[in-house]
Amino acid sequence: MCTRCLWLDETKPDYVAYHDEEWGIPVFDDQKLFEFITLESAQAGLSWYTILKKRDGYRAAFKNFDVKKVAAMTDEDIERLMTEPSIVRNKLKIAATINNAKAFIKIQQEFGSFAKYQWQFVNNKPIVNQIHSRDDYPATSEISEKFAKDLKKRGFKFLGPTTVYAHMQACGMVNDHDNACFRKQEIIDLYCDKDFAKELM
Repeated sequence: MCTRCLWLDETKPDYVAYHDEEWGIPVFDDQKLFEFITLESAQAGLSWYTILKKRDGYRAAFKNFDVKKVAAMTDEDIERLMTEPSIVRNKLKIAATINNAKAFIKIQQEFGSFAKYQWQFVNNKPIVNQIHSRDDYPATSEISEKFAKDLKKRGFKFLGPTTVYAHMQACGMVNDHDNACFRKQEIIDLYCDKDFAKELM
């Protein structure tokens, strides 16, 4: 039996797979980062599992998370997606995804990639937090506050400090696996010899 994070509902196989195979692993690929940004912004005010179950719907609705294609979507696309049951039919969130795609591209143009921009907030190295109990899980941090403030300044929507912190957890900027969780040390070991600056070149 593997010991996993306290927050995880192990009766849900898809949730377990997400925890074991994705959550907390450092991500440097911009398309994957745009996917996580899109899903996290959709999650605002809802449970993450609600969005996880609709992930395939989001993938289909938003062009396999091709940021250029999403940025080119129109008001007609928004109206069409408002009838699509495979995603959360919130007009503001749908419009925000298209808006965020445009802002995402501007960051790529300025920094060379969104990954370079994002990882600078943790000095290109994952933060490893000490999680012993449910009370130890941060909901936000000084860095997520700074990151969210900068995203807002750049025009992003539905990405406040708490949502941005969840994004940081998901894509490995912070390793918030429980200390007892089998994945915590596995991820540390996997990346301990990595030169993150080279990953971001």
